Amino acid sequence: MVSDALMDDSIRASWARLDTRFPLVEAIFPACMADAQSVLTPDGLSAFLEAGRIIGKLGRGAEPLLAFLEAWPSTARAVGEDLLAPVMAVVQGLQKSPNGRAITPFLQTLAPVAQRLQAGEQLQHYLDLTLDLMARTTRSIHGFHTTYPSPGLPDFFNQAPTLLAQLDIGGLRRWVDYGVRNYATHPERQKDYFSLQSADARAVLQRERHGTLLVDVERHLDLYLRALWRDGDLLIPYSTAFDELRKPVPYYDPLGIRLPDVQDDALGVSGLDRYRAMLAHMVGHRRWSTPQIADNWSPFQRMAVEFFEDCRVETLLIREYAGLRRLFLALHPRPVEDACNPETTSCLRHRLAMLSRALLDPEHGYRDADLNAFVTHFHALMAQGTSSTRDIAVLALAYVAKTRRQSDQFAKVHFENTVIDYRDDNRHLWRFIEQGDEEERFDETRRNDAHDDLPRLPPRHYPEWDYHSQTYRPDWVSVYEGLHPSAQAGDIDRLLQKHAPLAKRLQRLLELLKPQDKVRIRYQEEGSELDLDVAIRSLIDFKAGSNPDPRINLSHRTNGRDIAVTLLLDLSASLNDKVKGSEQTILELSQEAVSLLAWAIERLGDPLAIAGFQSNTRHEVRYLHIKGFGEPWGDEVKARLAAMQANYSTRMGAALRHAAHSLRARKSDKKLLLVLTDGEPADIDVQDERLLIEDARQAVRELERDGLFTYCISLDPRADAYVSDIFGRRYTVIDNIERLPERLPEVFLALTK
Repeated sequence: MVSDALMDDSIRASWARLDTRFPLVEAIFPACMADAQSVLTPDGLSAFLEAGRIIGKLGRGAEPLLAFLEAWPSTARAVGEDLLAPVMAVVQGLQKSPNGRAITPFLQTLAPVAQRLQAGEQLQHYLDLTLDLMARTTRSIHGFHTTYPSPGLPDFFNQAPTLLAQLDIGGLRRWVDYGVRNYATHPERQKDYFSLQSADARAVLQRERHGTLLVDVERHLDLYLRALWRDGDLLIPYSTAFDELRKPVPYYDPLGIRLPDVQDDALGVSGLDRYRAMLAHMVGHRRWSTPQIADNWSPFQRMAVEFFEDCRVETLLIREYAGLRRLFLALHPRPVEDACNPETTSCLRHRLAMLSRALLDPEHGYRDADLNAFVTHFHALMAQGTSSTRDIAVLALAYVAKTRRQSDQFAKVHFENTVIDYRDDNRHLWRFIEQGDEEERFDETRRNDAHDDLPRLPPRHYPEWDYHSQTYRPDWVSVYEGLHPSAQAGDIDRLLQKHAPLAKRLQRLLELLKPQDKVRIRYQEEGSELDLDVAIRSLIDFKAGSNPDPRINLSHRTNGRDIAVTLLLDLSASLNDKVKGSEQTILELSQEAVSLLAWAIERLGDPLAIAGFQSNTRHEVRYLHIKGFGEPWGDEVKARLAAMQANYSTRMGAALRHAAHSLRARKSDKKLLLVLTDGEPADIDVQDERLLIEDARQAVRELERDGLFTYCISLDPRADAYVSDIFGRRYTVIDNIERLPERLPEVFLALTK
């Protein structure tokens, strides 16, 4: 059973329901439950545990269950918990087929895929696409039973986040379809295609890339809504690639604003500006439109009201920002006046599109007398103020009565140049007294059952660099942070006493580096005070007939240090090794060195944070806080330092990214991340020795880009073979580990002079 210290009764009951004995799952389960309970409803939490129990019984080890426990809370946060059943249907479909080994990559990439798609409908399209790919590429013998797994399915799952970063879901479907059609009988070429290794795969990817993806500009649009329109709501994408008969159009409801997942540049307007036009139009409706009772109105009458009301809100928007007229007119079709033949075709839609253009465009050029008369009525009504939906409805119904024709009932409808695709579907304009298909039904708002008293924080997910494909594996590593346990603070005091002579020598160096509040600057022509020595000398020169020195003033400047330091300690199991020729372990020497360094930095007054890290596969990277920036060097910090223990492995890249998260927020002029390690980055779930070295190197580059200075102090005599690959020239190798307590403070002081 899981330790009582880590779980309360409810989590212990959840662990029993999960019914698994994987040690690694046991270690991270409390934190995973903390994350799940902050997102899921009670019913959703029950389904989550049942799904975990099923995945744990598949006979495929701990990895699928670990991936699911970490991925599902993030997935539910992005697309809702109702998608769990379809996700489990895919898992069970893979398990029942020869494609069971694809379950793990499917679950590992589920969260980044969901975060990219941002809507349940979009994720459902992805799941359907997955099942279709499996069915079309899983081979059989003599056509009876599927026997051979899909060659490219696991690679497709691994590449799905990368593909969706460049394609909308419709483009992904076309990319997959091309690979299946052309390589269905070539297993090796199929594998190359779905792993993005073949030139063909990259060429088709480039061909399918188009337009502006909503997920890439979502933050810009959110700022646009809030800054210009003082409005804001969740932006939810939908795809137009899966509805062949009736293309969906933008709309809004209590759950958010629905927009297409991609917009191409068109008519001289960028995709981003097309999104802005859609949002502005819907903001106008949200601000000025009121619902009308629609039961007694015909569909044609409702259509006319919608066209008139669309023009009313756009007129009001143009009053606020005149430049919107150019944007709306660029996207609004310009119907040709005589394009529709009323003898054979219903022209109602054509007439309304012409009217809509005329209401917005003072230079429309249409000659129809009725159209021009109602344009005049419309502008006269708007001249009185903002008008109202009800007043506009009266005008619209009068227009229908005035212009209706028998041919409006024809089945053949003229659609050319009548689709105004930046406008929403106006569902918000109508209420129906009788309940029916038209009535919108909404889900209840999900309750947030967050528990602030859980024993562990939810994990933070970080990417990891794959140097083979030169791409990130999104949300690949789970970092669990917590406060380091405590022991006896007196142990650290004894260590400091042991190094008292060294402390005295450091004290002299510290006095030289210690910032002075005021430093005098002499020989100034202008200053805050008179420099008496120089002034008297100048007076003597003047009376002696020589030219006096005019620099008789002095000024002051503040001589201060503005440095924030994070000391990141490698607490992997190799620190338990004894130093050659000594009875001390590397861990004990590290405690002495860190204690002296913390004491020295406290004397200088620089903000200091100390943290340790260790890893047990990518699922469990522990980040342990020993001292925070705001904590003084006192007994609490000493007690944590005294309790330092070394375990597990060294996944350095994730620890660097997490340490940078808090250091980046400091206001200091210089931000130093000092890493103390005794070996190269490694972990038990990684066989490629270069993989984690390259990831740490990429993490250092990320920190440099953000203005953080990294420096490594390595205790590994063989570090020259790899440490320069990670840190460049910013490292020191201490071959004589027994000198660490002396060398660590000296290196820091040299770096911060």
